[in-house]
Amino acid sequence: MRIAGLMGSVTLALLVGFATPAAAADAPSVRATSAYVVDSAGTIHYQKRQTRRMPVASLVKVMTAYVVLREARLGDTVTVTATDVKYAARNGATTAGLKKDERLTVRDLLYGLMLPSGADAANALARRYGPGKTAFVAKMNRTARALGLADTRYTNPDGMPTPADGGYSTAADQVKLAQRALENGTFRTIVGTRAYKVGKTAVHGAHTWRNSNKLLSRTQDVLGVKTGFTSKAQYCLLFAGERNGRQVVGALLHDGPERRFSTAEKLLDYAGEQIAGG
Repeated sequence: MRIAGLMGSVTLALLVGFATPAAAADAPSVRATSAYVVDSAGTIHYQKRQTRRMPVASLVKVMTAYVVLREARLGDTVTVTATDVKYAARNGATTAGLKKDERLTVRDLLYGLMLPSGADAANALARRYGPGKTAFVAKMNRTARALGLADTRYTNPDGMPTPADGGYSTAADQVKLAQRALENGTFRTIVGTRAYKVGKTAVHGAHTWRNSNKLLSRTQDVLGVKTGFTSKAQYCLLFAGERNGRQVVGALLHDGPERRFSTAEKLLDYAGEQIAGG
């Protein structure tokens, strides 16, 4: 009996000892359909249906920004067309409030893309750096393959539900993409900015863009990254922060409008505790 009890204890210890942080009893409750959190050392702190293919709404714009940053110069000027403006208005998308014939730099348009999640900015950038939206989306998909995002496919540069729900991705792929994008200093600066102002000039009006990522004002050492919403994707959040000397990146797909921020905050703190505990 004593030997059997000892063997049972050893078996239990082995099971507990090899459990991932995601299986720990004190992990936060996550109601999102899919979630994934990993740090820069490769430690997985949470995972839930992380390879399930789903629409990711405006998280698509992370890839749009990534492709543009690889091809454009920040000082390049892009002219906004009526088509860019009408597309966003017609589809009920979030916009940067751009006007026909405005000429803005790539740097400014990237802020308009990522902070207020402007579909107008997304289409202006895609049209210029495809050139044309079809060619640009092809570049997005080639880049996804090159990055090893095997469960990701894009159909537009903005994440709107047409065509084909904007494509699909997974929480795991989105985290991998964010890790790569955050290596770019300009991207990191943009997604960590709470508000950005563009002064009026002879070629464009004044704009003030505020970041839709409420996590930036809820907790310390947050790096960004992007919010998203469509009726099919529901509320999504791709987030990153620094915890105990490591970069922690996570994704929440198909969640609630406010819950995604509170859950992300808990997951960042949880990862920090796991890192500190060794």
